[in-house]
Amino acid sequence: MTNNKFDDIRPYNEEEFPAAMQRIAYSEAFPLMASFVYPNETLEEARKRICSFKTIREFQHDTMWHVNEQIISRSATSFTGAGLEQLSPDKHYLYISNHRDIMLDACLLQYFLVKNGFETTEITFGANLMQHPVVIDVGKSNKMFRVERPGGDLKEFYRASLHLSEYIRYAIKEKGESVWIAQRNGRTKNGIDATDQGIIKMFCMSEPKDKLKALADLNIVPVSVSYEWESCDILKALELYESQNMPYIKKPGEDLNSILTGILQPKGRVHFQICTPISEKDLSAFENQTNNEYHRSVASLIDRRINAAYRLYPNNYIAHDLLYGNTKYRRKYTDEEYQTFVNRLTELDKYDNCDIERLKEIFVSIYANPVDNR
Repeated sequence: MTNNKFDDIRPYNEEEFPAAMQRIAYSEAFPLMASFVYPNETLEEARKRICSFKTIREFQHDTMWHVNEQIISRSATSFTGAGLEQLSPDKHYLYISNHRDIMLDACLLQYFLVKNGFETTEITFGANLMQHPVVIDVGKSNKMFRVERPGGDLKEFYRASLHLSEYIRYAIKEKGESVWIAQRNGRTKNGIDATDQGIIKMFCMSEPKDKLKALADLNIVPVSVSYEWESCDILKALELYESQNMPYIKKPGEDLNSILTGILQPKGRVHFQICTPISEKDLSAFENQTNNEYHRSVASLIDRRINAAYRLYPNNYIAHDLLYGNTKYRRKYTDEEYQTFVNRLTELDKYDNCDIERLKEIFVSIYANPVDNR
């Protein structure tokens, strides 16, 4: 089923897909990409493979499967997931996830879904990231759809939000696709996962007459992803440090650097927990609230499920003890784990243009805050 109304933001359709594969295969970036995804194939073999795909599903179940396998084997000590028994492979869901890594939160979830007999989801992708032609081709061939982030123009912001809301509802109800979206605009930098109630308001915009139906129809499933070593932890600490006294301004190429760092940086253990879906019964508890109260209550419910499901690792307990100067959680980690975390902390010493103690405090709090989120 097609709907031209969404041509400006939708992923590629099956007719557009083969040409995108050709462009990717003969792009300047392809040799580097191929060496990562297919290290045992020659460039020409990898190129032939990419050009042979006839459907998006083939591309995702081959190339993207290998991408995730390489990421996990090269940078994670374990990859686990749980909770899918609550869902049906034949039903379509709106997965709302905490957001720790620009690419991996959604990318690794797809791997977990496919591994367990579910289809992949469509994925929200910020317009700020869809700049380079190869990134656009890879993204839109991967069921990613464009999310506009207008500046201060309220009319344009409303238009973009309504358009996105309508597309998400269309994808789930008519296209028969599940959708992944982060719980907030931009990654969690400080370790505190919190759903933006504005996102809940956006979901409701496309069904304004019935706020319960607006959300019940989307089959909302909170997702909690936990990385033992926080993605881009040093980069996040530096950004938080710089933004203490003035608005933070992104540097050229910063998003790409964060994507590559997230892929390559050691992550230790990685866990995806599918939380209990948000039911119509859950929503009906908020039926008599004003719209604003309703959006806030649903956001809070999602937060409680994500935070309760977040997997705490020794690093989190070590950081909490360091931050508060006590040994409250001493039984949760070994001497070796403690020393490994302290060694990671000393990597901040090279940033001698900063107040090192303050920078370290920010770094430690990124890991400590999830303990308090419980």
